[in-house]
Amino acid sequence: MIDLYYWTTPNGHKITMFLEEAGLPYRIIPINIGRGEQFRPEFLRIAPNNRIPAIVDHEPVDGGEPLSMFESGAILLYLAEKTGRFLPADLRGRTMTLQWLFWQVGGLGPMAGQNHHFVQYASQPLPYAVDRYVRETGRLYGVLNKHLADGREFISGDYSIADMACYPWVVPHERQRQKIEDFPHLARWLERLRTRPATLRAYARAQEINTAPVVDAASRQILFGQDAATVR
Repeated sequence: MIDLYYWTTPNGHKITMFLEEAGLPYRIIPINIGRGEQFRPEFLRIAPNNRIPAIVDHEPVDGGEPLSMFESGAILLYLAEKTGRFLPADLRGRTMTLQWLFWQVGGLGPMAGQNHHFVQYASQPLPYAVDRYVRETGRLYGVLNKHLADGREFISGDYSIADMACYPWVVPHERQRQKIEDFPHLARWLERLRTRPATLRAYARAQEINTAPVVDAASRQILFGQDAATVR
């Protein structure tokens, strides 16, 4: 059994997508980041960066004590290696998958995340920041669109953790001020992943967990008011 410490964010969706695809037994433990639950001591013991997702695997491959892990990219890699699925075994396929996984965690995620912040949540309009991150998100969309332009169905051959990592960050393209029709190969890939039964199940779980997502004054302070003093 895997305990998944989760909230309904793109990084959270990555892990439910994998678990649903692999058919691994798991239990969701909601961590409402808008209410500060990520600062609870029991969660910080698992995820010292006070971010979701995190997991505890009660049946690690080495047969030892339960294994905890944070960081979505690391979790995807761990689960792929645990199951022997969604990560090619050959050198070139593995390399292709990992470079696009790291591209997402180092580029698409952070840039789209800043896009979300300045477009939707900034307390005052900051045109330079909005323009900077909307443009960079578009550039990254263009990179992946070009990669998919040769007609490939998935990012690195067969469906993989690279697809699972990238997909949730492209789903909110309208909120990121991107016109998906400007990226036809990306749009085709997005629709292919959207209709996978495991993707539908993963996103259905999100609707069960968080029925009314909202960022109010209290949650703004929790989410966007952190600094070095926040770390306990």
